[in-house]
Amino acid sequence: MPAEASVRTDPFESLNTEQRQAAEHGAGSNGEDERALLIIAGAGSGKTNTLAFRVARLIADGVDPQRILLLTFSRRAAAEMERRVGSVLASVMGLSSGRGLPSLPWSGTFHSVAARLLRDYAPRIGLDDSFTIHDRGDSEDLLSLARHELGLSTSKKRFPQKGTCLSIYSRVVNSQQALTEVLTQVFPWCAQWESELKQLFGAYVEAKQAQNVLDYDDLLLFWSEMMTDPALGAEIGARFDHVLVDEYQDTNRLQAAIVRGLKPSGKGVTAVGDDAQSIYSFRGATVRNILDFPQQFSQGVRLVTLERNYRSTQAILDVSNAVIELAAERHAKKLWTDKAGSTRAQLIVVSDEAEQARWVANRILEQREAGLRLKSQAVLFRTSSHSAALELELMRRQIPFVKFGGLKFLEAAHVKDLLAILRFAQNPRGRMAGFRVVQLMAGIGPALATRLLDAMAQSSDPGATLASFQMPAGAASEWQIFVQMYRTLQAAQTPWPADMELAKRWYLPQLERLHEDHAQRRADIDNLERMASSYPSRERFLSELTLDPPEATSDLSGPAHRDEDYVILSTIHSAKGQEWTSVHVLNVVDGCIPSDLSTGTQDEIEEERRLLYVAMTRAKEHLHLLVPHRFYVTQQAARGDRHLYASRSRFIPDALAAKFETVLWPPAAPDTSGAAHSGPASIQVRERARSAWR
Repeated sequence: MPAEASVRTDPFESLNTEQRQAAEHGAGSNGEDERALLIIAGAGSGKTNTLAFRVARLIADGVDPQRILLLTFSRRAAAEMERRVGSVLASVMGLSSGRGLPSLPWSGTFHSVAARLLRDYAPRIGLDDSFTIHDRGDSEDLLSLARHELGLSTSKKRFPQKGTCLSIYSRVVNSQQALTEVLTQVFPWCAQWESELKQLFGAYVEAKQAQNVLDYDDLLLFWSEMMTDPALGAEIGARFDHVLVDEYQDTNRLQAAIVRGLKPSGKGVTAVGDDAQSIYSFRGATVRNILDFPQQFSQGVRLVTLERNYRSTQAILDVSNAVIELAAERHAKKLWTDKAGSTRAQLIVVSDEAEQARWVANRILEQREAGLRLKSQAVLFRTSSHSAALELELMRRQIPFVKFGGLKFLEAAHVKDLLAILRFAQNPRGRMAGFRVVQLMAGIGPALATRLLDAMAQSSDPGATLASFQMPAGAASEWQIFVQMYRTLQAAQTPWPADMELAKRWYLPQLERLHEDHAQRRADIDNLERMASSYPSRERFLSELTLDPPEATSDLSGPAHRDEDYVILSTIHSAKGQEWTSVHVLNVVDGCIPSDLSTGTQDEIEEERRLLYVAMTRAKEHLHLLVPHRFYVTQQAARGDRHLYASRSRFIPDALAAKFETVLWPPAAPDTSGAAHSGPASIQVRERARSAWR
């Protein structure tokens, strides 16, 4: 029987009514619907599956996969989407697993797609296509150098540090707000330095251009600028028939402008997101993009809302719906489910953070004894420091846990070293990479490295200048070995990823000399080499690893203890997109949720409300909100036990609290003292207090 005969009569039968409407948008019997499509996908409503079916439907209907632009917020999300699309296509088109399925060559993050397009159009927009991309660390260092050269590091008054300066610069670029406005609203303590910051940012831009490097913000800024040119914008937009954007609530103004520039009429645009889960304004994202989406395109917008939840019980959805219904502005929806469940969400009222930690540890162990694995249980919190008391309690009880965060993979010194070698070969004018690499060799310090890089910057052939540069006798031998390796990398004489092997072979002796724990660090270098083999070129490897780095050094090493079970501790921001059977949310009190640092404006308060909603909707069967009456304030030079009293979060008023089961812990002990409290007082404390002042 031919493969086509095995096609199901209705390959979309697994979708609910609203999911199907979204997947089949534009395929109506009355002609193609040319409106843009906005899918408001509630938490746990199957948005990823819906988007995968929509892409598969487009391809099955004859759309060229090379003319589909799918924008996600991580490389892993793009890969997962492509896998799901392939699975759906196999069903829709009746393809067997042995036959090749169409790929999505233009699937990726905004930044990775921007990097590809900028290289394609570099000559037409005044760029050298050999540009390299700075990660945040490199960008901070370059800003610091400009800051020092302008004399701002020696100011009598405290000038903002490099990290703060980069945050201000990035917010200005991504929000498209004036520097004055950003300083006033977000960085008021830096407002006195406005003129100096403007001068610094100008010097930073000049330095990037001189060194032929771009930072994260440049990628979006330059792509957006290309779209404003009528001819070039139309040409780029014409490359794609369909533009689909996942997690649209997390886009910033630049990204929204890019989408509008690609398809001004809206035809072919699909945006998927949930305004109730917009929680990344500190990265420049704005909830306005998804709230105002229906008014952004000339041919109108079709709105499809996914309200059926496949994750949580109705009891959890009832309280989550109630929290978000109090929002000042939103796309209306009410999540529902047919998932059985009789357990109510709980408000756990405790005296302080120590009791909070004990209750959570007790509950985790109780649920484990009832058959719930530790990995199915999560503890979420607004700020990383909020879990300190709990971490101590878990360690005391020998309950294993993993906390989201830690050293980022690309922040590890040895990883940065090896990547700097490749970047310096890719772009000889990349000063930050060169400064790092040259000083890896014994006998070469900052002054000598600066002389070399200055000479290269002034040369028409920086590679030749490097090769002929005279090093001191103590470094000459090692320098010649480096020069030979550098020339080979620059000449591209070997196919990728042989470049990585060559750079690694040169670097390993430096690693052993510089780091006592070189054996452990070697594992990361080996993993980096394995990663390189999955990329088609050095340029793609450097660009995509910089734009979408692994979270931590352990990400690439595989789980160290495969059989161990452990509780998940995570900030709410890091937990978005995840789900667990049981979720505990710490410190659901005013001052923590909402944070006392995020109540300056109504917009900030509304985002804090959404943050609590995101935390609550991570739970599948059990939800516990912890309300400590007292929590301690940690200060660097704190003396004593400074603490604050707080009330339940304003996001759970009395009427809403009635929907929860309220638990007081520990329960009040019964009075077993009998008549001991009755009878005459044995000590007249009030009289003693009076007599002390007579």
